[in-house]
Formats: sequence, C-alpha cells, structure tokens
Amino acid sequence: MKIWVDADACPVVIKEILFRAAERTQVPLTLVANQPLQTPNSDYIDTLQVPRGFDVADDEIVKRLTPGDLVITSDIPLAAEVIDNGGHALSPRGELHTTENIRARLNMRDFLDTMRASGVDTGGPPALSQRDRQQFANTLDRFLTQHVKLKRILEANLPGFARPGDVGGKTDEACRKEPLYIFLIEQIGDVQARRPSIILERET
Repeated sequence: MKIWVDADACPVVIKEILFRAAERTQVPLTLVANQPLQTPNSDYIDTLQVPRGFDVADDEIVKRLTPGDLVITSDIPLAAEVIDNGGHALSPRGELHTTENIRARLNMRDFLDTMRASGVDTGGPPALSQRDRQQFANTLDRFLTQHVKLKRILEANLPGFARPGDVGGKTDEACRKEPLYIFLIEQIGDVQARRPSIILERET
C-alpha cells in the first residue's frame, strides 16, 4: 500500500500530519504536484513533479495507483476515479469517500458548478478548522492501523509478501492474486468508513 497526495491544494498542516504518519507506520508517501515541494529527509517520503496543466497531477495519480492505495484529495472527481480503480480516497477534512457516498458528492459538486455558471454566488469552502485537522488525523490513523494489521496477516500467511525477490518468495504481484489477499482487501474496502475496527479484530 502507498499514500498518494494531491499536493498542490493540500494544506501544509495536513502534509505535516501525513509526514509524521508515514514515518510512524513506514508506509510510503508520495506528494504529486506541478511545482517543487520541500519534504522531510525520509526513506518513506518523496515527491513527484508533473507538468502544469488541467488534471495532469490527477491523471498521474490514477495512472500509478494500485488497488488498496490511499489518495489524499479534496477533488471529488479524482476521488471517484480512485474508488473506481480500487483505491481509497480521504479528504483533508477527514471525510473518507466510499462507493456509498461518492455519487451523491459528485452530484452536489455538479449542481454547485451549474449554479456558479448561472451567476449564483455559492461561496467557497470554509477555512480548515482545528476540528477538521483532528478528524483527518483520526481517520488517517484508523486507516493505517487497519493496513498494519492486514500487512501482519499477509506476512504470516503469504511468505514473501513483504519481501519480494527472496529465494522461494513470491513477487508482490503474485501475492496480490492469492485468495487470502483478495478476500481481505474486499472485506476491508468501504467497511472502514462504517466500522473502522471490526474487520481484523478477530485476526490479531
């Protein structure tokens, strides 16, 4: 699993939470932006600079995404693409997008766009509050806790999963085709948004 950040519009305080989380959990984190970014010196944090242009960063994230990855974005259409491709999407306000809620959010976004196009001032989103920051940190922590549990189960049951290339071990791609891996990924999926700790509790 990897964390991708739609970084051009991501608040600095959210990036700082992500930096600490990546270091703590050792989950790779990549910030995608159309400009150079400063990040801490870390084996788990890097950046990817893309050309300027409409949706260039979004398209690059979708192209590199693998099922189970987490994408941090406030862009609803990008979140929908991520979910359609088997990933997870979390907004900087701590809202976890799921198959159950993403269509309604897309419809609301399109409605507001139509209103603005007709001259109605719909206003912008409120400033990121302390409550938003805390909700983001809490949701991210729950998500990554589940990931660590999943990784522990896979390492115990699929030799070579975390060590592709070992003698006798399986490649990461081969492990992802194993029934246990597929079952766990399917079971976790959107359930994280509704019951963030129930799926793997009995496995620990």
